[in-house]
Formats: sequence, C-alpha cells, structure tokens
Amino acid sequence: MRPRHNSQIALAYQELQPGDIIDAVESVGYRCDGRLLALNSYENRVYQVGTEDNGNIVAKFYRPGRWSDAAILEEHAFSLELADDELPVVPPLAAGGETLHRRGEFRFALFACRGGRAPDLDDLDLLAQLGRLVGRMHIHGETADFSARPTLDIDSFGRDSADWLLEQNFIPADIRNAYQSLSNDLLQQVEYCFDRAGHPANLRLHGDFHPGNVLVTDEQLHIVDLDDARMGPAVQDIWMFLSGDRSEQTPQLNEILAGYTQFFEFDARELHLIEALRTLRIMHYAAWLGRRWEDPAFKRAFPWFNSGRYWDEHVLALREQLALMQEEPLHWAG
Repeated sequence: MRPRHNSQIALAYQELQPGDIIDAVESVGYRCDGRLLALNSYENRVYQVGTEDNGNIVAKFYRPGRWSDAAILEEHAFSLELADDELPVVPPLAAGGETLHRRGEFRFALFACRGGRAPDLDDLDLLAQLGRLVGRMHIHGETADFSARPTLDIDSFGRDSADWLLEQNFIPADIRNAYQSLSNDLLQQVEYCFDRAGHPANLRLHGDFHPGNVLVTDEQLHIVDLDDARMGPAVQDIWMFLSGDRSEQTPQLNEILAGYTQFFEFDARELHLIEALRTLRIMHYAAWLGRRWEDPAFKRAFPWFNSGRYWDEHVLALREQLALMQEEPLHWAG
C-alpha cells in the first residue's frame, strides 16, 4: 500500500469515523461496547468510549503534525510524575507498557474518565485549594526541563502570531496598518513587563491551566488536559483563575497565593506578567483559530471568526490590554 500524503492524513483525521475509534481502542486490549460520545475538544479529537470490562474511558487522538512523539511522551511522563506524588491529575493509561499508541496513521492515548463541574471562582476556599495544587505541581516543574516541548515566550506567542496573521491576509485591509502598529506597541510593552518582572526562570507548567481544565466532584478536584504543557513562568498557571475587575481579582489572587506559597515560593515581581501573558494569549488565540480554519470542526464551532466584527473586537481587546499593561500590578498581601 502506498503511504498517504500529509494532506490525506489530515483529512482522515478531520473525518475520523466511529469504526476508526473503536478499532484503535480495541487494538490495545479493550473491548468496546459501541457507546461513543465526542467531548468538547478542538485541537485534538477526544471521545468518551464505553468498554465492556472497564467502564467508560477517554480516547484522545492527536492532531497530525502538532507534536512530535517525543513531545507527547514528555507530557505523559510529567503527568505520571505528578500522579505518582498523588496530585489529582488524570494521566494516560498504559497498555503493553506504552502510553502512546498508533493505529494506522493515527496516534492516540487513553485516559480514565472523570466527571465533574467547573470550579466556582467565587469560592475562595476552592481557590486556595487550587493554589496548593499548583504549588505542588511546580515543585516537580522546577526539577527538570522539557527538551522536546516549547517555551511560552514573546516571539512564539506574540510576534509570530501577529506576523502570521498579517502574512496570511487574515487582517482586513481597512485595519491592517492599525493592527500592525498596535501589535508592535503591544509587544514592546510586553517586553517592558518581562523586564519589570526580572525575566523569571522558566519551569515545567500545565501551560493551559484554566477553569475548563479542572473538574470538581464534591470536595475532589481533578486536573485534566496537559496537552499544552511547556516551559514558562510560574504565574502562567495562576492568572487564568482571576476574573472580574481589579477589586474582584485581588482577593482571588491572594487566596490562590496563600495556598500556593504553602508549598512553593512565589516571586511577587511575576505579577507584572499577568496582563502581558493575557495579551500574548489573545494574540496567540487569534492565530490558532486562523491556522486551524480549514478544519471543518473549527468552522462549526467558531462561525464568528474572521468576520469584520470579530477583528474590530479583537483590536479593541488588544487596545485595552495596552492600557492594562501600563497600570500597577495586582496587590499581593503576602
């Protein structure tokens, strides 16, 4: 059989069929009962799969070309390291001694199925609990570096994102010059924020730690989806749990850091990075949508993307970030 081209593999991934999913799961020793449920994921294809002997499990099929095998295995090893220390992460399940599996051109991993609700960010006790978990996670995060996974930095998240959107002509012509000028001003201000923060050391992070990646069941928390694990500053795993205006974010921050610092030291200078990291995330998110725009799943899930209104609101959000980065950082009572 002739090997398929990358474009053919990408198309097969976009059109992943139930039979493909069941065949893959059964190829590593599980017996499926035919129940499948697509879960809320766009970067990868993720399904809840019913099995005859092991209840429900979760199968994640990795997007072709995004991560190397080495990068995926680094994430798996980090998850297992955290789980071995009894942190409530959901690590990959091993089958035949392996956590990364192949079925045809597809790479996939299996996970235990965990249910729960999103955390209530008004619950200050829960925020302190989250802070303790992040502190424990960062104890492990600083013991070694990722070698196959990237670093969250200004170039990859900010400058490359803006340049790509301009090169691919996603930015409407009538705001193109304004966007380019604004992007330059933003990235300069981000640099100033990193200077004020003292360019903190990077450590292994969850990388995409936000309320959607925490499941709450009674008093139990489960941390899921380390797919974006990377090197970066510690505050990256903290700031996405802050919501509302400054008066609301300040007590949230203080509760998180009260829990965090029970296990891991926090450098208050990193508070200068909160709005800088938010800015980089906004820029990176727009480019991420653009890079995935030919995937039909993205056009169904984000029909508003690439409209004139979207870009007007995007530029407005970035202008607000430019102002926020010039304000004093949030106050930490610690």
